[in-house]
Amino acid sequence: MGRVLRTYLPGNRIYACSNCRAHLTNYDDIVSKSFQACCLHFHPRSKLICEQGRTGRAYLFNSVVNVSLGPTEERILNTGLHKVSDLYCNCCDFYLGWRYEEAFEQSQKYKENKVVLEKARMTREEWSM
Repeated sequence: MGRVLRTYLPGNRIYACSNCRAHLTNYDDIVSKSFQACCLHFHPRSKLICEQGRTGRAYLFNSVVNVSLGPTEERILNTGLHKVSDLYCNCCDFYLGWRYEEAFEQSQKYKENKVVLEKARMTREEWSM
């Protein structure tokens, strides 16, 4: 594998990976701070829906950098069924959150192509005022 090209964002309110401090996004890209990082998974064999552990509070962003996507899968989230892809830091492969690929309910369509980053998995960099 070659060298990872890291993008550095301009500005003074940057969110970064809590593991390696690679820049992810900035404060101006926040859509919502009222997300909960919790999802439900349907297990076909047992036909049970169980909660998959996540870290709690999360933010919805318009865009991010220095990330890679996992495979797209259907998940039952707090707001219903969605197609999502897990999000990982490009620099250290740390799990960060997910990206909404498709929402099945009309009221949730605004989330499509937006990213949820778990608050516990990011840190604030360069927050001088």
